Amino acid sequence: MTKESKSASAVSPEQINQWIQAYQNHMDNEAQEKLVKHYEKLIESLAYKYSKGQSHHEDLVQVGMVGLIGAINRFDLSFDRKFEAFLVPTVIGEIKRYLRDKTWSVHVPRRIKEIGPRIKKVSDELTNELGRSPSISEIAERLEVSDEDVLEAMEMGQSYNALSVDHSIEADKDGSTVTLLDIMGQQDDNYELTEKRMILERILPILTDREREIIQCTFIDGLSQKETGERIGLSQMHVSRLQRTAIKKLQDAARK
Repeated sequence: MTKESKSASAVSPEQINQWIQAYQNHMDNEAQEKLVKHYEKLIESLAYKYSKGQSHHEDLVQVGMVGLIGAINRFDLSFDRKFEAFLVPTVIGEIKRYLRDKTWSVHVPRRIKEIGPRIKKVSDELTNELGRSPSISEIAERLEVSDEDVLEAMEMGQSYNALSVDHSIEADKDGSTVTLLDIMGQQDDNYELTEKRMILERILPILTDREREIIQCTFIDGLSQKETGERIGLSQMHVSRLQRTAIKKLQDAARK
């Protein structure tokens, strides 16, 4: 006897039905608490089957509890069957919907999520029937979807879980490792600076020696107009006028 069946047999089916009836008819919170406590281990076991101890295990337990409450509300006591026969598929359905809709690392259209789990089953069926691996078109025909839908679902299936940038991968035969962050490309601001430097080198010759000197002092050396004037022996007003002239020349040249 499994752990799940042992848990279900700890209380008689008649008692289970009495608790369900009390909750359905009178919203008896005590009866609900007894049912939740009784089926807690079963829900955890079902959640574990789909999480295998991964980080979202607790989320699946909560989803399973939602399924339990829904099953308690919807179970028809007039049917001659045990509550567990209705509870288990209800909880599994909730968990599968959650996994389908909430746990993908990237946004994937719902139709693709629904096709994905069916591809392997259909592929196995066709392999047995044909004695070879089926083509994309054959799988699409059996699923009654387009070839593009099958290809997209197969590709999107690889996006179910994203790797952390701290994920280690082997770098060489000696067993040395690096993280994905180590090998990810990053924006290099020097490219933009190099491009600007090339533009300046091309257009600076249009300036007079005095204008180039002022641009050097004010924009590269970081001097004020007053300090620039003191360095080169001009008034601040003269420096300001030459600076405006130089800037306009550079702007006009850069647009060409």
